[in-house]
Amino acid sequence: MNDPQNARKPKILVTRRFPDAVMARAARDYDATFHDDSTLLSGDALVRACEGQDGLFFSPTEKLTAEVIAGLPESVKVAATFSVGVDHVDLEAARARGLKVGNTPDVLTDATADIALLLMLGAARRAYEGERMVREERWYGWSPTEMLGIHMSGKRLGILGMGRIGQAVARRARGFDMEIHYHNRSRLSPDLEAGATYHESPDDLLKVSQFLSINAPATKENHHFLNAERIALLPERAVVVNTARGTLVKDEDLIAALRSGRIAAAGLDVFEGEPKINPVYKDLSNCFLLPHMGSATEETRDAMGFKALDNLDAFFAGKPLPAEVA
Repeated sequence: MNDPQNARKPKILVTRRFPDAVMARAARDYDATFHDDSTLLSGDALVRACEGQDGLFFSPTEKLTAEVIAGLPESVKVAATFSVGVDHVDLEAARARGLKVGNTPDVLTDATADIALLLMLGAARRAYEGERMVREERWYGWSPTEMLGIHMSGKRLGILGMGRIGQAVARRARGFDMEIHYHNRSRLSPDLEAGATYHESPDDLLKVSQFLSINAPATKENHHFLNAERIALLPERAVVVNTARGTLVKDEDLIAALRSGRIAAAGLDVFEGEPKINPVYKDLSNCFLLPHMGSATEETRDAMGFKALDNLDAFFAGKPLPAEVA
């Protein structure tokens, strides 16, 4: 953002340590206050930290609840989140207060889809177990029946949520000759479907999903979507992958299905209550677990930060936010 010489730069609070290139741009273009990453801002502490600020550059670890939004200083007119998901923001409260909120769509699609395929392969081919065998020196040589996993090629992949990331997962899965099925709030156009089979009901999708990739946004309606009743709809020995939000899965029910073998394996990058996850997951050898790293590439995280700053730049220039959600 190019301010006229000697003009006051807008003041923004930057709540986390973002990538160096992002921090440098924020420092160059704004009168930025950088919060120490050793503690997380929440509730009243977040409100107090916003005193004297014009805008907020934050992440999913900072929750903009209705109470926080109501308590924000009047000077704070815009908030840019370093994420696509906005389940950490009460958008209704933001709109009611007139707080503009922007997110970072498009730039993390490919990185997250890559992780979804990694989780599918890792879960289906027992990567966690195999790596532990090697590291713990419990591998005693090749055996015809050792470490038998599940073949991905030719299997039916059900994609719950066929937005940008879901479509990118489908493109990659076609490289494994998987048969693509999906459920979405609305059916895609034929060119975007690219031969995928649409299911009007998510329950109908589950019935055919030998592999299930969860790519839907977190909403009140789909909280604990994957529960015991829906797990029972999946084909026997299905593989479940979640790169969306942990709240879409009811942990106790998925764990029970993994223990019984009803679900063959799960690949999880997101968890309810993360980073404090259900500890039982750690004891399950048929779980391939990652620490919410779907967008964790240098290129993607830089692009996310730049998009968040683009939202702030536009607001302070009197223009619409390029990725406005409230």
